[in-house]
Amino acid sequence: MNSDLCRQLGIEFPLFAFSHCRDVVAAVSRAGGMGVFGAVMYTPEQLRTELEWIDAHCDGKPYGVDLIVPTSIQKQGSEPSDEALLGAVPAEHVDFANQVLSQYGVAADDLDGARKDLLHFSHNMNSAGAQEMLDVAFSFPIKLIANALGTPPQIMIDRAREAGVPVAALVGARKHAELQVAAGVDILVAAGGEAGGHCGEISTMVLVPEVVSVAKGTPVLAAGGIVTGAQMAAAMAMGAAGAWCGSVWLTTAEGEPPQQIKDKMLAATSSDTVRSRSRTGKGSRQLKSAWTDAWEAKGPTPLPMPLQSLVSEPALRKVEKLAQSGHDGAAELSTYWVGQGVGLMNQATSTAAVVQDFKEDYLTAVERLMATLAE
Repeated sequence: MNSDLCRQLGIEFPLFAFSHCRDVVAAVSRAGGMGVFGAVMYTPEQLRTELEWIDAHCDGKPYGVDLIVPTSIQKQGSEPSDEALLGAVPAEHVDFANQVLSQYGVAADDLDGARKDLLHFSHNMNSAGAQEMLDVAFSFPIKLIANALGTPPQIMIDRAREAGVPVAALVGARKHAELQVAAGVDILVAAGGEAGGHCGEISTMVLVPEVVSVAKGTPVLAAGGIVTGAQMAAAMAMGAAGAWCGSVWLTTAEGEPPQQIKDKMLAATSSDTVRSRSRTGKGSRQLKSAWTDAWEAKGPTPLPMPLQSLVSEPALRKVEKLAQSGHDGAAELSTYWVGQGVGLMNQATSTAAVVQDFKEDYLTAVERLMATLAE
């Protein structure tokens, strides 16, 4: 494509695939887009293992990494101990989660150990842990590093500059974009409220031109509900330089969710998601289920990140395993992050086929627009 961003990053097509699945990341990069590995829930050792695999399977094509590096990383201070974090989780929240599980026949007597196992997530968000994740990421020939929440701290930007790696940052409002531009990020990802996972409230159709208007030449990627090449073309008509997609890869053969969740997504409509704080403490869009319904109807006020994850993730991981084994109650509770574009994700296919479909659909959409100018 005739694209400055493609030339800068060494890719053929400005389709960026955010995924927690290394197979998806490598497949999209091989197909001419850029796979971006979501590493938030990994330990530094696990991240190294995953990046070694991606590096060996992307045929030398560019790939990136997405982390959460808090703005406060540059501030020195004491970090809470594991015991302090676990002690900060109110019994009210744990009890409510256990009650919901019990109502659907899922035992909750073995989740304390799982809660301790998840503490590495909070470690990644403190100064030492985030530094270690950056050390691992920059030890590989990544071509992009993204910060998933908030403005990247100066130390992240400085390290990226030293390595010659562009920094991307997700934004959900014009004011966030202005802060990111002032911080010196290289790529803005305008994530509309239709997006799966963490997202704001402003729709993609409104957000993209707002962000473009304050980007000051910084490339903008459109995100949120985009699962077709025609939607990508529409975003680029509004000034975006490409598309950043996460949900569309979930139902592919390589996608990380278990088949039970994929089946739910393939059958879902665009109305079958909910934006809720009950999973991480921040607003994130996911499939509606008995679990999300319970929290929205009568659950206690969600805790701040990362405490709410210590309540929800152990329970939902157990639910996921039981649902795969045919447990009916767990199947009703099971949920997963996905955007409103799930209503258009109704056919199982491969990652490479999704990329090809995007290219063909994009071309058809552009030709359709060009025809409106014909004499």
